[in-house]
Amino acid sequence: MKLKMLSTAVLLATLPTAGAFAAALDRSGQSISAFLQPGNYFEAGISVLDPTVSGKALANGSGIADMADDYYFPNAALKLQLTDNVSFGLIYDQPFGASATYATTDAPLSATGEGLFHGGNGESTTVDVKTQNISMIFGFQPNENFNFYAGPVYQTVKGHLQLRGLAYNGKTAFGAYNAVMKEDGAVGWLAGAAYQIPDIALKASVTYRSEVDHKSASDETFAATSSFAALNLTPNGNTNITTPQSVNLDFQTGIMADTVAFANVRWVNWKDFSIRPYKFDTASKLASAQATNNLYTKGFNLVDYSDDQYSATVGVGRKVNEQWAGNVSVGYDTGAGNPVSTLGPTEGYWNIGLGLQFSPAPNYFIAGGVKYFWLGDATARSGAYSIPGNAEKAQVAKFEDNNAWAYGLKMGYRF
Repeated sequence: MKLKMLSTAVLLATLPTAGAFAAALDRSGQSISAFLQPGNYFEAGISVLDPTVSGKALANGSGIADMADDYYFPNAALKLQLTDNVSFGLIYDQPFGASATYATTDAPLSATGEGLFHGGNGESTTVDVKTQNISMIFGFQPNENFNFYAGPVYQTVKGHLQLRGLAYNGKTAFGAYNAVMKEDGAVGWLAGAAYQIPDIALKASVTYRSEVDHKSASDETFAATSSFAALNLTPNGNTNITTPQSVNLDFQTGIMADTVAFANVRWVNWKDFSIRPYKFDTASKLASAQATNNLYTKGFNLVDYSDDQYSATVGVGRKVNEQWAGNVSVGYDTGAGNPVSTLGPTEGYWNIGLGLQFSPAPNYFIAGGVKYFWLGDATARSGAYSIPGNAEKAQVAKFEDNNAWAYGLKMGYRF
């Protein structure tokens, strides 16, 4: 059974939609599979996600229209085998992000003309968070079986947000709050090890990525009618954001002629992640003091999560002939806790995926993939959930029976 080249022929077709919809802000899945390819290698691809996330308000049962925006994220990688024992790689991806818009009236208007996620002037709650990663990886291969690698990671993050409507106490508190977090760049690191037996297409790897600490200059404003409007007169400050550490485990092995089985397991430390912008922090402390008669004054986060994320994908790939290969996979994600933020109201998923790869010549290919996601039901809450005695009141909506489609396309070249 000659499987040395089978692993790349089959598995590359799985990658274009890997991690397209995951817990919390997770997006790309942060794969380093391109770095573990033999010889010199380059790839570029794009993934597109089309989610449908709708629900109902808990206060009156009124419907909430689809609030999850479509989005896409590109990726690219270059791997150079500098000597028999030393390799170098560059990987670009967009590991974390969020995109949501409550675009239509989702609840009957109040006397002030507000809906659950909409202000009286027709503006809606929106969020857009983007990150970019460039990983620089140096590898050492003492023999054909082992590969030890590590390197720095440069990451940028930026975002903007506006909160509107009764879910955030309308115009009197956070229901007319705007924040722009300017792009900030910072450095983290990764390290890992891989073991392979090429003749049987066996490959196993473990990769750790560190936290990355950001300090983003932020512009924040409250409505003139808000009880926190006086904060508009104070200087803007920085928002501290620490993107989470993670571990990826990857495994594959030949199981019969022209066929491999593969698996990926990922852990992301969302439990220790939070976003609390500078002025939002001051306002949340005032709000918590008012709500508890000064018994609790620590405030609350704009976004946080109660659990870590665990996800897994398993599948089988098969090489049909010298030009065609395909695969099927099944994935599961635990989510990052429930209730969840109104800015991303889903709790994990199940998915099924199909991939197809065409290789016009041995040294290059075109791969495509599609995945369908059954998104987990979730109860959405505002940030005030953490105020003692306020947990139930802060639950504002339920999102059930939602789904998403993901599509991917990638091209690879060996030289």
